[in-house]
Amino acid sequence: MLQAVHHIAIICADYERSKAFYTEVLGLQIIREVYREERDSWKLDLALGDQYVIELFSFPDPLPRPSHPEACGLRHLAFAVNDIIAAVQTLHSRGVVTETIRIDPYTGKRFTFFTDPDGLPLELYEIQP
Repeated sequence: MLQAVHHIAIICADYERSKAFYTEVLGLQIIREVYREERDSWKLDLALGDQYVIELFSFPDPLPRPSHPEACGLRHLAFAVNDIIAAVQTLHSRGVVTETIRIDPYTGKRFTFFTDPDGLPLELYEIQP
């Protein structure tokens, strides 16, 4: 039945700020960007490598949502990295604050959290030993 996760949809408060964060800070590539006049809404399709992963939306006056990692609902979005130290250093050089790197007690893998411009929890999870 299910084959894979197709995409993650994110509604942002400030479209230009979030567009810059996901493309310039995190390095996702733009597949397409459309303005939907009937909804007064931008839709930005983003890819990581050759995989379509995120739809970034703007809407007039979106409702706030609790976004702490332990809030009810979507917990966080995790990105796999080969070298967490290098990835964290890159984020820091781009003005992004990260939590202290922790070790998953079950897998032994290193990970850390940071947030997007709207406070959505994002994670870096190291896939290499």
